[in-house]
Amino acid sequence: MAKPVVLYTTQYCPYCIRAKQLLASKGVDYQEIAVDGKPQLREEMIQKSGRYTVPQIWIGDEHVGGCDELYVLERQGRLDAMLR
Repeated sequence: MAKPVVLYTTQYCPYCIRAKQLLASKGVDYQEIAVDGKPQLREEMIQKSGRYTVPQIWIGDEHVGGCDELYVLERQGRLDAMLR
């Protein structure tokens, strides 16, 4: 069974778009939480991640970080195993 994937995003963030494209290319279903104009959701993201930038990505209970970290996992060949 696949682990749940959650992304905090904004609509026009190029890094958010890239992260979603990578996950979609792998056939991964994910929950997207858009924080555009929603300060309470952005604050929730900051509290959970300790970071102010989007995207912030979780695979299961593990905070991956942002788009760059997601692509590092992919280049290292570790992303598929994390998603299972």
